[in-house]
Amino acid sequence: MARDFALLVLRLTGLYLAWGHGWGKVVALATGEGDRFVEAVGAMGFPVPIAFAWAAALSELVGGLCVALGLFTPVAAGAAAVTMFVAAFLRHQAHRVLLVNLGVSSYPEDHPEGWGSPELAFVFLLCFVAIALLGPGSWSLDRLWRGRGGSRRRR
Repeated sequence: MARDFALLVLRLTGLYLAWGHGWGKVVALATGEGDRFVEAVGAMGFPVPIAFAWAAALSELVGGLCVALGLFTPVAAGAAAVTMFVAAFLRHQAHRVLLVNLGVSSYPEDHPEGWGSPELAFVFLLCFVAIALLGPGSWSLDRLWRGRGGSRRRR
């Protein structure tokens, strides 16, 4: 029971990702106000940045909601984890921030405006990797759908 409760609490990070980050991006893209986000995606080197911007926004919104509900959990958590990896390491330069914090490197001139802060994306990344590996737990829609045994029985 404690494990299932802990997984539910961990899965609730999906709500924050969905509403705190994904919803705003989807609304901005849908209303034509997402130019800055699309430009940021293009600046990371992605081809067809509008398509990748939509993929990231939907991964955050739909993936976050699915993780919170425990629905299609491994796929949703995996998609959210990939998106958070891109955010942490390509957008926010988590690896370079770590090197600066260790004293091995110093911030380049473009840091404060260009990188942002990688901590939240990195925490999301770790949460979604854990969820993808552990599964949703008993208190999830996946569990209800698959039945009490936790997986579909093959005939």
